[in-house]
Order: sequence, then structure tokens, then C-alpha cells
Amino acid sequence: MSTVAAPPLTKVPNYINGKWQDSTSTDWQDVINPANGEVVARVPLSGVAEVSKAIDAAAAAYPAWRRTPPEDRIQPLFKLKQLLEEHIDGLARIITQENGKTFAEAKAELRRAIENVEVACGIPMMMQGYNLEDVARGIDETMIRQPLGVVAAITPFNFPGMIPFWFLPYAIACGNTLIVKPSERVPLTMRHAFELLEQAGLPPGVVNLVNGGKAAVDTLLDHPKVRAISFVGSTPVAKYIYARAGANGKRAQCQGGAKNHVIVLPDADMKMATQIISDSAFGCAGQRCLAVSVAITVGEAQKTFRDSITEAASSLRVGNGLDEGVQMGPVITRQSKSRVESLIEVGAREGKVLLDGRQARIPGGENGNFVKPTVLDALPANSELADTEIFGPVLSLVHADSLDDALAFLERSAYGNQASLFTSSGAAARRFRYDAPAGNIGINIGVAAPMAYFPFSGWKDSFFGVQHGQGRDAVEFYTEKKVVVERWAAEHSRKF
Repeated sequence: MSTVAAPPLTKVPNYINGKWQDSTSTDWQDVINPANGEVVARVPLSGVAEVSKAIDAAAAAYPAWRRTPPEDRIQPLFKLKQLLEEHIDGLARIITQENGKTFAEAKAELRRAIENVEVACGIPMMMQGYNLEDVARGIDETMIRQPLGVVAAITPFNFPGMIPFWFLPYAIACGNTLIVKPSERVPLTMRHAFELLEQAGLPPGVVNLVNGGKAAVDTLLDHPKVRAISFVGSTPVAKYIYARAGANGKRAQCQGGAKNHVIVLPDADMKMATQIISDSAFGCAGQRCLAVSVAITVGEAQKTFRDSITEAASSLRVGNGLDEGVQMGPVITRQSKSRVESLIEVGAREGKVLLDGRQARIPGGENGNFVKPTVLDALPANSELADTEIFGPVLSLVHADSLDDALAFLERSAYGNQASLFTSSGAAARRFRYDAPAGNIGINIGVAAPMAYFPFSGWKDSFFGVQHGQGRDAVEFYTEKKVVVERWAAEHSRKF
């Protein structure tokens, strides 16, 4: 596939109450293609009034939508699934242009978005409650689930097509109305996804799209009509949103940052481990929330894996994600590039740089935000990089004498998003699965991304809340339980 021209420069509108609306904000931000530095659009940083307008529209649409039978609520989702399938290539190109990941990576994330739409179509079964007759003589008890009302999703730049769909289909299928606030760095993907939602036939106000920054987020957090907040982003912001939502009486699910570890045992299939860990560490330019960033080699695996991963990383082709054969694109912004390179410098001072991705020179990408794959070795256990989420294509290597020592290293981490093990031992795998302190576990898997019918888990500083995104957790999060206890006088029944 050859590189396509950037889309015409446009101002990104909001979508409120079933209509596209140009923002009245005086504060706008450039949307920049990270592969070449070109400005592809302008996005508004909508203020309190515009966000409140979207909330009011969602609140007005809620009573009728809530009373719509679940079987009818999922019909637009069936249409949306088909529309996403038909437009997957076009949406993937938009993701690549504003995010930088390769076309194949963008298309893969949209597949996961579609999976979530499919699962949410099962709401008539997933939302069912339960009952028991004669909890006492002549008394029956029933638990039913009801929607919350107006809910909001605040989503990140790294998966602009997938992560909004961890929330959107479940929220509306359960009978809620929704406001999506995408990252201002990548607003075009949701702008075009909402065009498909518009075609799917949802009533006005059921889904709304507002673009903005902190002012928009704070309005969603503080507005009394918003009942719940879903968020994915960095840990400091996740803590802020979780605390402020809680202070305002809202439920919240806040996915934070990560420092994902993989343990490589000497009995691992080293060729397979190298390929899979390379894809995990450097795919999406290391900007996955499940990207492996620290590899802990045990015993004799140290030298074998060190050499093989360095060779694999050095062979990756870096460039514009829409170019044929490119395996890794740029990081999201120039500031991100500078930050990643400064952290590589820390690694150079504390350990050894086996492969240095700084000062990357990409033909045609001189103005892009490119950092090539980087491998750091011999980092001390107390290195600053052991706890810092680099969020770039950097893999740090550390060594442990045993699986016990490796697990102890994981235990010290503040994060618990993902941990993986590479081994051919079933006993070691079971021990790891049992003891590893993370919410998403991989055994000979580099990106342990749950399917849509499982929750996207996370522990420690990687998640704040109780119910996660996707699957049954999403249904639990977007509904509240009501228990009904009933007694009917026996004499009344004898009249009929």
C-alpha cells in the first residue's frame, strides 16, 4: 500500500442531539500526522457550555431510550457492526494518519472494536436478572438490572478506534445515553465512526461526541446529570478522575498506566519468544497499554534472549504506517519523542544500550516523531526505568537467577496491567499464573489482550474501580441492581 495524501484540512465538529455542530470555542488545537508533521485538521477544545449542551441532550433522550426494549436497542448495533465491517479500511487509514501506527495495526484494533459491538448485541441475555419464589411463605424475590442514565467515556490517543468501543455499545445497549470525549490528539477516528453511528439509526441524543481537553473532562466529572465515567489514560490522570468522580457521587472505571513485564525461562522456545516479545515491545511504537517494556531473563536465557531480541529489533522496518512493508510507525508527538529519548539516555547512564533508536532518520519522515526500536541491558533493579512508563519502543533487559527472584521483581512494581511468561514447563506456567501480580496474564503470549467477552483487567496503579471494561463487567458497570420483594394476599387470588 502506498502512502495516501492527507485529508483536506477541516475543523472537527461535535455531534450533539443527532446533529453535527460546529464548535463555538475560541480555543483550537492542530491535529498532526506524527509520521510527517503535517496538520490534518483542527479540533476544538470545547468549553463548559458545549459539553453541558451534550449532557442535556443525553438526559432528554434517556427516558424514551430506557423504555425501548433491549431487543430493539440492539438493532442499531447490528447495523453498526455491518457498517464498521464495510468501512474498516477507510477507518484504519484515518487511525494511521492521526495516530501513526501501521495500517495493519489499525485494522487489527478495529477488529477488536467490532468484537465489542458483537458481544453487546447479546444484551437481552447479558442484562437479565434472577429470581426466587417463596423466599418466605407466599413471598417472591427478584433482582433486576436497570440503566444508570447519562454516562460518559473519556478515551486515549493510542487506540482511537478500539477503546471507545469498550464502552459505547454496552452503555447504550443497557439503556443508557452516552457522551464520548476522545483524545484531542486523535479526534478524526471517532468523528468518522459517529458518521456510521448516525447511519445505524439511533435516536437523537442517545450518543453524543464532544471534543475538548481538561475543561470538557471536568464538566463531565462535575455535572450532576452524569452518573458514571469510563476512562483510559495515564495513572496520574486516572487517579484524578477517579477521585473527582467519587467526590461527586459517580461510579468510575479508570484504566491507568502500565509497566509490563515478561519473564523468559531457559526452557522457552527462544525463536518463538523472541518474535512474540519483539511484536509486543515494538508494535504500535511501544504505545500499547499492554506492551512489554521489561524482559526478565532467568539463568541461561540471559545471553540467548539478549542476542536474539537485539537482532530482531534491529531488523524492524520503521516508517510511515501507510507505506508497504513498514512494521513500526512514529510515537504520537514531538514531545513524546523527546521524552522517550531522554529516558533512553537514563538507561545509557545506568546500564548499556544494545540498540539505540535515537536520532532516527526516516526517508520522507524528517518531520516525523520517529524513535527506532531500542534495547537496554544490565539495568540495576533500582533503576529509574524499572518503574517509569516509557510508552515508546524501548525494551529493558534485567536478569534474575530464578523464577522466585523474577516474581519478586514484579511484586515491587507499582503497576499490574499485564505480566507474561515464556516457558515449556506446565508447572512453571501454573505457578506464574497463580502468583503473578497483574490483571492480564500471558503464557507464551506477548500481548495478553482479553477478547471482548472477558474483562480488560488491571491491578494496582493500573486500574481504579471495581468493574472493568468489556463483557459482563461492562453490563455490571452500566446498570444498577434493584431487588423487588413481593407478597400478594392469598384471598385475592381466589377471586380469579
